[in-house]
Amino acid sequence: MTSLITNSKKKLLFEVSWEICNQIGGIYTVIRSKVPSMIEKWGDRYCMIGPFFAKQAAEDFEPIYQLDDSPIGRVVRKLRSMGLTVHYGYWLLVTGKPKVLLFDIKSIRSRIDQARSDFQEDHQIRDFSSDELVNQVMAFGEMVRLFLVEFVAETSPFEEVVAHFHEWMSSSGLPKLYADKVNIATVFTTHATLLGRYIAQNESTYRSKLEKFNWLQEARRYGIEAQVTIERMAAQSAGTFTTISDIVAQECIHFLGRVPDLVTPNGIKLEHFAQYELETLHHKNRKHIHKFVMGHFFPSYTFDLDKTIYFFSSGRYEYKNKGFDMTLEALTLLNKKMKKARMNTTVVMFIITNQKVRSINAGVINSHVILNELETTCKSIQKEVGNRLFRSVVSSSDTQFPDLNDFVDESVKYKRGRTILNWRTEKLPAYVTHDMVEEDDIVDYCRRTNLINNRLDKVKVVYHPEFINVSNPLFGLDYGQFVCGCHLGIFPSFYEPWGYTPQECVVRGVPTVTSNLSGFGHYITQTMPNHDERGIYVVNRESQTYPESVEQLTDIMYRFVKMMRRNTEDKVDRIRAENGLEKFSWHNMRTHYDTAHEIALKRKKNMPRSSALQVELGEVY
Repeated sequence: MTSLITNSKKKLLFEVSWEICNQIGGIYTVIRSKVPSMIEKWGDRYCMIGPFFAKQAAEDFEPIYQLDDSPIGRVVRKLRSMGLTVHYGYWLLVTGKPKVLLFDIKSIRSRIDQARSDFQEDHQIRDFSSDELVNQVMAFGEMVRLFLVEFVAETSPFEEVVAHFHEWMSSSGLPKLYADKVNIATVFTTHATLLGRYIAQNESTYRSKLEKFNWLQEARRYGIEAQVTIERMAAQSAGTFTTISDIVAQECIHFLGRVPDLVTPNGIKLEHFAQYELETLHHKNRKHIHKFVMGHFFPSYTFDLDKTIYFFSSGRYEYKNKGFDMTLEALTLLNKKMKKARMNTTVVMFIITNQKVRSINAGVINSHVILNELETTCKSIQKEVGNRLFRSVVSSSDTQFPDLNDFVDESVKYKRGRTILNWRTEKLPAYVTHDMVEEDDIVDYCRRTNLINNRLDKVKVVYHPEFINVSNPLFGLDYGQFVCGCHLGIFPSFYEPWGYTPQECVVRGVPTVTSNLSGFGHYITQTMPNHDERGIYVVNRESQTYPESVEQLTDIMYRFVKMMRRNTEDKVDRIRAENGLEKFSWHNMRTHYDTAHEIALKRKKNMPRSSALQVELGEVY
């Protein structure tokens, strides 16, 4: 790509997000997966900024205790002298170790009332939300603003600074940076509009009515006037404004009052595996899922694991927007069709999201603890029997095969029997793994429709309302390994600006279902006409009724089950077309971000920044 800027000034990039070292949803994955590509481009001139939350930071943040005399080091010292708590260090990732600044928002709370008051007055907000998240966002935004102002003052005339803000939660300080004409190039990316998320959950035909919605009236209707105003003013204050899909771009025009300058689709880090390597990884990770299934279901009843297929869905908890409602209805129909066809196959459906929970259910964790005891007991029996059998065969003249029971101590037999008795239960396997603070629509639907893991059900449900990571006591896998161990990912979203989860399936060779109302699904239908053959199934939610889309999803799942039954070698259909996947890599997708940064630098240098121009800045999009 030819650079838009030919000057030789050294450029530095700060990437600002609420989800740096703080996993909430898909933006965390976007930012994290993009890091190697960004370091490749920017090297040590790249630094990330996020909020400091001790629990999250403890997992993957490495502090720098001895500050150097670089501009960042000097500004960190200055902010600390002002009473602000700033953590400077590295984000520890599997690939890449970017510099990161984490701002402890509690350290500025005493000053935040004034910032709120000024923002409310400047932007004529009638109802400034008392939501704690808004308070946190305002505190974070003010600390980011203070840092950038001080940093620009520390830089030389031969350096140019770019600040790239993701989503409204990182951007409350951006309008004031613009108003104060701070010498910095700014980019704002919205991954979804707030009003789009809210309205989509309540208006089934909202896309056809976009131009009829009054943004301010709708914001007040949903009680999010402050949040939407932050988002809207960030979009209008940024040097470059981008969004991640054509679908969201239309919302931006109506809700945020500005045409996006360009679309910056999400990429993903590609890992190149040979077919046999993918199959090996699948079987390796599936063993962990098999073990979970044994611990979860087998105390109540058993089924053939060699004839079991693992489906999953995951993402931020938005019942209708993420398509959890459609997925559950299709599973209910699939269960009936499989029972009617008398299939001997079992489908286990995992639903992974993030809700408020007290803890893992005691009965669930107890079953897995006892399973581990049984495994340990069996391994000790195996070792003991093997040694004694060998000695017996070598020393005996008897040609008859000995009774293996004779080689097991009575104490071990007793322990095995007692453990099994403690393990067995008459209760049905739990369909939710945790004790939730408040039951949600997924739990309610399963209960109402009796999709509760009855013995004769062909479709079983495991709702895991916490994101999966390697420290998870039930699976012992990180999320990527879990995905690789499954057979089909299901994401028929109604409102999905992009859709990272099906993309993650594709690059791991796992077939997936998406919808044409997601950015990714729309992109696939436009660029990959033979997507079904590559294991990417797209539910039509744009021109079909909801019941018709449910039927289509049911049919996709039913055909997939039948296809798996015909596969006598029990190998998942790893459709991995390398030429098609390369287009999703950050190596290619990053060029959109490169363009956004250079447009921002060009505008800072050459254009007057007047609010009257904001709606006219869409020439690139």
